[in-house]
Amino acid sequence: MKLEAPVSYVGAAVLCAVRGCDHRACHEGPFRVVVINLDMNEDDGDCVAHACVSSPVTNKWSEPCSDSHFDGWSKPCSALHLVMTDPFIDSLPPVLIDNALHFRLTYDDERVGILKYDLSSNCLSLIDAPLTRPAIFWPAILMAMEDGSLGLAHLGGLTLYLWSRQMGSDGVALWTRRKVISLKELLPIQNPKKRISVIGSVEGHDIIFVTTDLGIYEINLKTLRWKKLWKRENFRSLIPYMSFYNRQEMVRPCKALTTYG
Repeated sequence: MKLEAPVSYVGAAVLCAVRGCDHRACHEGPFRVVVINLDMNEDDGDCVAHACVSSPVTNKWSEPCSDSHFDGWSKPCSALHLVMTDPFIDSLPPVLIDNALHFRLTYDDERVGILKYDLSSNCLSLIDAPLTRPAIFWPAILMAMEDGSLGLAHLGGLTLYLWSRQMGSDGVALWTRRKVISLKELLPIQNPKKRISVIGSVEGHDIIFVTTDLGIYEINLKTLRWKKLWKRENFRSLIPYMSFYNRQEMVRPCKALTTYG
């Protein structure tokens, strides 16, 4: 497969294309590649988002999606225009929720937004981050919550805020603040003036990773138990390996060897 190199920021994901797969040996089956790119419009200076996905059967690229909307409210357009200053796509992998990929955007001096690509409708949309005062800035991560909802974890000083986006009874998805955790009381922090960052999560397990002046820590958001994983490093993101799967080779019984002598 070949795809013309974009001139701006890119986000991508590789997805298993087999329905009902247990995702333990996906390297043996077909897959899809989703590519999101952000291009600056030379006419008006706006940033425009495009998406395309490969076909697992023909290994050809689809046309860029044409049905775009702003979280279900604005009219469809040929491309999704982002009214932001210098947006770029985060280095962490996108989060897959309900057959839709969610990419974290950073714009306007580290403000946070979310770009959603719906695989079923081949459609892009923009989701606002939770409305807070002050607004949510980097560091912040998107995460797949244990209940299957889209989560967002961000820091305000030494306080960790956890949000979840769920569909209400009226069919409108809203952000709900799930937890507020004081890291100063939870973790060993020697110098509170040094910046703390949230750098990753474990998909579907309500576990996040943060860096402090003393090291990298894993925090269970349900039990608030933590453990130190590594010494202090300048990591921007952390992607855990959950497990490995080696398929057992089929052993065929061989015929008994009979000798005469």
